This record gives sequence, C-alpha cells and structure tokens, in this order.
Amino acid sequence: MRTEVHVHGSIVLVEGVTAGQVEGALRPWLDYLDVASMKEARSLEQDEPGIVFDRKRYVLEVCWTGDVGRNFQGVLGDALAALGPLSEEAATIEITYFHDKGDEVQLMFVGPTPKAIHDLQRRLMVEEVSNLLGRQFGAEDVSQVAAVINRLFAEDWQRKQASGETAVATATQPHTRPKQLH
Repeated sequence: MRTEVHVHGSIVLVEGVTAGQVEGALRPWLDYLDVASMKEARSLEQDEPGIVFDRKRYVLEVCWTGDVGRNFQGVLGDALAALGPLSEEAATIEITYFHDKGDEVQLMFVGPTPKAIHDLQRRLMVEEVSNLLGRQFGAEDVSQVAAVINRLFAEDWQRKQASGETAVATATQPHTRPKQLH
C-alpha cells in the first residue's frame, strides 16, 4: 500500500562537504526512489524544490513530497544516519504521512553526535511544554516545569552513558505525534 508523504527540514553541514558526499549519504533514499541524483528526486508538488544542497551555505534543504511504501521510514532513517557525520549541528526532519483518516507527523533527528541529538530533543521538549503551559500558567510556574524537564533529560543522558547507548552514533530517533492544526 502506497502513502503520500512530505519530508521537510534543513540540515547544516560541515564546511567543505561536497555534493558527492551528500549524495553518497542520501544513496539509500535515492535508490529507494530509483533515481541517480538529488536533482532527479523531484517532488510530486511542482512548487517544492525537492532535495537541494546549497553549496555556498553548506545546507541541505529538503522539501519533498512523494508516494512511498512500508520500507520508507527505514530507508530515510538510513540516509539520515549517513548524513550525521556530515552535519555541523543537530536538526529536526519532519515527516508528514497523509492518511485518509488524518495526517500523522513524525520527527526524525540527525546530528553529528548522539549528545547533540539528545540536546536538541531536550530543547524542543522544553519549548513545546513551555508553550503549552504558558497558555494557562505564569512564567515562574513554566520555568519550574522546564527545570524538571532539563533534569529528566540530564538523568536520561547519564543512564544512556552508563548503558553504553551513547557509544552508538544513532542519528535518527523517531518521535510520532498527531498533526497539529494551524
């Protein structure tokens, strides 16, 4: 069964990275799409650029829509994992699956190290929860909750270090959430 999906995000890459290195990292995704290069990975939506490497800014811009099958998430995860060592900082890639019964958004993370990814996840969590709580509570109450989140993430990182999970440079960690209405 095929599903329409939109992949969106920007990844800042290490200065000096070449288009060939980027395409090499994206090879699992490009092979899945049965294309030879990023230029051939066209989006179903005419107004979307697709997968573009900005050589001047060392940024990979992704705004791509396509029809995919069940293996897509794993293929995209492999491509993002290969991009990890080429990235300057952690980034979020948003994947929206369009289903008949509603859209589903999944976040995947890519970064140079597991610590960078973990820190980005922490910052996003603090931001999301703070925004949500800020609708009802004052800044002092929100900052108390943010402090708890920061502590939980610090403890989580310590557990991962103790168990050796941080030694594996896992560049993608899916996080599914329902699509938010604007």
